[in-house]
Amino acid sequence: MPHPVSIDYYFTVSSPWTTLGHPRLIEIAARHGAEVRFWPVDFGLIFPASGGLPLPKRAPQRQAYRMMELKRWKAHLGAEGFNVTPKHFPVADALAARTLIAARESGAVEGQQLADLAYRFMRLVWFDEQDITQPDTLRSAVSAVGCDPGLVDRAETDQVVARHKADSEAAVARGVFGAPTCVVQEQGQDELFWGQDRLDFLDRALARLSG
Repeated sequence: MPHPVSIDYYFTVSSPWTTLGHPRLIEIAARHGAEVRFWPVDFGLIFPASGGLPLPKRAPQRQAYRMMELKRWKAHLGAEGFNVTPKHFPVADALAARTLIAARESGAVEGQQLADLAYRFMRLVWFDEQDITQPDTLRSAVSAVGCDPGLVDRAETDQVVARHKADSEAAVARGVFGAPTCVVQEQGQDELFWGQDRLDFLDRALARLSG
């Protein structure tokens, strides 16, 4: 019998592409019985190490094409309510990311509940016009999925801050450069799938690995 497959999911909740792809990723993983391991990482660290640029520093042509693609994918996926130009973007995602890390490291939040919490944070930015830098906004979201709002307070402990940095450095070492990136292993080798538009390829890989 094949061993259960794990997906290392590197993302930021402030990414529109992560937000558009997240529900499909969770569905694909569940269909194949794969475990999703959540790694909210710091692209402020990853971009400089991988040659990437934050959105405001990209060439106008790239910014314009990004907007075209967002509109196309919104229509293609039927993502009603998804705002391609949200009020609070660009936005610092460190507090939200570290809240997810605090949740993950607590051992009390895992699986579907952790997936729901991550998606709730994404929706705050891309659907709800909320500011994820505000602790009270995050506390409300954490409570809404049945988790302890005290996770937001634990997000800025030295231990969680250090783990965020370490996870981000580990992502760079694995070749991660954009969000979302999913990594699966086959015969000890990493296979990366960057972008929500590569989830069909991930689906096929999981079918092969779990078959």
